[in-house]
Amino acid sequence: MSWLYLAGLIFSIAGLTVLDKRYKLALFFKPKRTVLVLAIMISVFVVWDILGIGFNIFYKGDSAYLSGIVLGPEFPLEELFFLLLLSYVSLLSFLGGQRWNR
Repeated sequence: MSWLYLAGLIFSIAGLTVLDKRYKLALFFKPKRTVLVLAIMISVFVVWDILGIGFNIFYKGDSAYLSGIVLGPEFPLEELFFLLLLSYVSLLSFLGGQRWNR
């Protein structure tokens, strides 16, 4: 069960990718732009997390659902996948909302 959270994140990202492919909102419409935007968004959130960890605001905590792989102090591997999920769902929601309004 130690990989359950990571598996859930990957499953959710895969679901977003299927929706993206179906409606051609981001990655399957303009892939280079999408990758650049996601990289910028994730970078901002990683800096945010590092600052939060540095100021002792964010903690990893202990959970049986985490893989145990840490990329830095209080920064588990799952955090990167969560940030990708957060950024991707935000981007798809924004682009989907724009298309809906047209």
